[in-house]
Amino acid sequence: MSHSPESRSPRLGCCAVLFMAAVVLTACTAVPPAPTLAVAQLAPKGTLRAAINYGNPLLATRGADGEPRGVSVDLARELARRLDVPLEPVIYSAAGKAVQGVKAGEWDVGFFAIDPVRAVDTDFTAPYLIIEGAYLVPAGSPIHRNEDVDRAGVRVAAAKGSAYDLHLTRSLKQATLVHAPTSQAVADTMVAQGLEVAAGVRQQMQADARRLPGLRLLDGRFMEIRQAMALPKGRADGAAYLRNFVEEMKASGFIAESLRRHGVEGVVVPIPAGQ
Repeated sequence: MSHSPESRSPRLGCCAVLFMAAVVLTACTAVPPAPTLAVAQLAPKGTLRAAINYGNPLLATRGADGEPRGVSVDLARELARRLDVPLEPVIYSAAGKAVQGVKAGEWDVGFFAIDPVRAVDTDFTAPYLIIEGAYLVPAGSPIHRNEDVDRAGVRVAAAKGSAYDLHLTRSLKQATLVHAPTSQAVADTMVAQGLEVAAGVRQQMQADARRLPGLRLLDGRFMEIRQAMALPKGRADGAAYLRNFVEEMKASGFIAESLRRHGVEGVVVPIPAGQ
């Protein structure tokens, strides 16, 4: 018995979706063994110790089961699978604390925003994610543009050691930085101390504006935060493997799918190298 085009299209659409899912799955499973030296440099203790930062909920959060979840966790798991080693998440409450862990030898790979200060001790891949930094001010503030923030007498709350803290330390010439312990505490620090501005990841600032009454988000961005994978300096083979891994994760759709699954919006996955 023949079928009309209308009766066939739903089945064909379903088959197409299943086929594409199989293609993505195959791209993430059928991979050659990692070079021995790269494995030794990325997991020198036989376990991939990945620095997971709960300070940026766009990258990682603690799930209902108490386990870490998020795009950085998915990337760490996939990397460990390809290296054929166990994964050991090393949890931090803030990016600054995670970055400091490299000097103590606490982790083998991390997920940080690219910054020249951090590049002294670590090697970065190309970015796998781009996030915007935004300012939050009291609703009645005379500050209406990002350019108005750098003025004498303006105090800006920022998470100590965060990418935007490092950026603002270099870029602000007249305003004064006031440090909060974590990204989640920035808006509360501004309100508690009567500061003029809070700086942070746009999504965090938007959530704080909804949570705390009487706050207003400035239009635009004051910086572009380029999130990348990193490893300690001096591991050239591991760094080369990690760079290729990130490009493949972007090109295969792995990162985009992870973001969708975790409900992360308002971020950009950069175009893979060579495309």
